[in-house]
Amino acid sequence: MNISEDYYEILGISRNASGEEVKKAFRKLAFQYHPDRNHEPEAETRFKQINEAYQCLCNTTSRQRYDTFGHAGQQTRGFEEYGFGGLGEIFDTFFGGAFSDSAARTPRQGESFRVKTKLTFEESAFGCVREFTVKRREMCTECRGTGCAPGTAPIRCTDCQGSGKLRKVEQSIFGRYSHVVRCPQCGGTGSIVKNPCSACNGSSTVVQTRTVKVEIPSGIDDSATITLQGQGSIGTNGGRPGDVLVNIEVSAHESFRRDGLDIHSELPINFAQAALGIDVEVPVLGGTSTVHVPSNTQTGEVLRIKGKGIHPSTGRRHGDHLVHVKVVTPKKLSRDQRKLFEELAKVLPTEQS
Repeated sequence: MNISEDYYEILGISRNASGEEVKKAFRKLAFQYHPDRNHEPEAETRFKQINEAYQCLCNTTSRQRYDTFGHAGQQTRGFEEYGFGGLGEIFDTFFGGAFSDSAARTPRQGESFRVKTKLTFEESAFGCVREFTVKRREMCTECRGTGCAPGTAPIRCTDCQGSGKLRKVEQSIFGRYSHVVRCPQCGGTGSIVKNPCSACNGSSTVVQTRTVKVEIPSGIDDSATITLQGQGSIGTNGGRPGDVLVNIEVSAHESFRRDGLDIHSELPINFAQAALGIDVEVPVLGGTSTVHVPSNTQTGEVLRIKGKGIHPSTGRRHGDHLVHVKVVTPKKLSRDQRKLFEELAKVLPTEQS
C-alpha cells in the first residue's frame, strides 16, 4: 500500500467518524472491491487497502496510535492483533460467510436461447404451431451426470479435504493476513474425477441438437415473446434449466391493419353506391361478410362488423372489423357515362345542406 494514502480517505470518512460509521463504510467498500465480486485488476489491491484501513480504525488503541504517529505507528503490529484471524474470518463475521463459499458450488441457471419466427397475418390471428432446432447442453446419459466412467465415482480432493476452498496466507509489512480462495486442484467442487467418462470427457454434460415445438396462441401480436421454460441448457449445481425465448414477427397484410383486437380495412365505392346505399361483401378474417352501406354515405365514414376482429385464445373479448368507406372518383369516363354525369350535374345542388 502507498503509505501516503490516509486511512480515513481510503474509507471515505471524516477523522471524527464513529465506530459504527467506520464499520458501515468498510462493509460498503468491501462488497464493492472484494475479488470474488469485482474482477478488475486493481480490485484486489484496493480491497487490501480497505481492509488495512478498517483493521486500524476499528480498534480504539490502534486508531489513537495512528492519529498520533500516522502509518509509522502501525508498522510493528500484525493483523492478528486486531482480533481477527484474517480476511476470511472478517467476512464470515460481517457477511455470514457469503464470500467464503466457493463460487463453483453456487447454483446457476442453464443457458437460454432466443429464436425468431415470422408469421403471416392469418397465422397470428388464428394461432399455429412452429418447430425450432436448438443445440443445448444436457446431462450426459452415459455417466448420469457424474462425469466418471461407468463403474467409477469421484474421489474427495485431498488438497481441500472436500471443502472446495483453501485459506491462503500472505505476508505484508503490516503483518500476516489470510483470505479464502477456490481450491485449484478440484476447481472448488471438492471432488476429483480420476476416470473421466468418454462420452462427456468428465464434464458431466453433452451438447445435443433438439427439436423444440411451440404452440403459438391465436391473437398474438407483433413483437411478442413466448417463453418456453426449461427448454434451454441444463443448469449447474442444481440450478434450473435455461429457457427458449421465441420472438414473434408478424408480416403486414395486403388489405388489413390491426389495432389491438380490431381490424381495419378500406372499402372503395362509387358515387352512385354512396348516394343510393348498397349491401356489399367485404373480406374479413377467414372469409367474407356482408356490410350495409347506407345511402348518402360520405368518404371516411366507418362501418363496424361486430365480432369479426381478433379472437385471442386468452380473454373473452373479441375484436371487430372496421370498414373505412372511400368514395372513388372515376379516372376515366365513357361517352355515355359522361352524358349521364352531365345530366346529373344539372339537377344536383352545388352545395350540400
